[in-house]
Amino acid sequence: MTTEERIKEAESRIFKTVFPSDTNHYDTLFGGSAMAMMDEVAFITATRFTRKRMVTVSSDRIDFKRPIPAGTIIELVGSISHIGNTSLKVSVEIYIEEMYSFVREKAITGTFTFVAIDEHKHPISVL
Repeated sequence: MTTEERIKEAESRIFKTVFPSDTNHYDTLFGGSAMAMMDEVAFITATRFTRKRMVTVSSDRIDFKRPIPAGTIIELVGSISHIGNTSLKVSVEIYIEEMYSFVREKAITGTFTFVAIDEHKHPISVL
């Protein structure tokens, strides 16, 4: 399988419902909760690409463009955006979908960097 095919196959999508228990006093999704979900989909994407042990080493610029209200469906999309020797970057986007219409808009974007490690927690090649 080529690297391009592996990148395409590694793209990961998770759908979730935003319930009132997931929100702050403005009835919008907690920023920290959004970041945790983004890290999760980024981890899944990185692992699906490498099939190795992966650890998050940084999150780069998380842009909150729209608040995510309770009672919406969100889709998190993770895709490989850069491949280094022992690390790679995963771009994550969160889209809001209204439950009872076809309205869909991008709410949050961010990038997460992962390093592949061996059983002794030393960096190894991602490829």
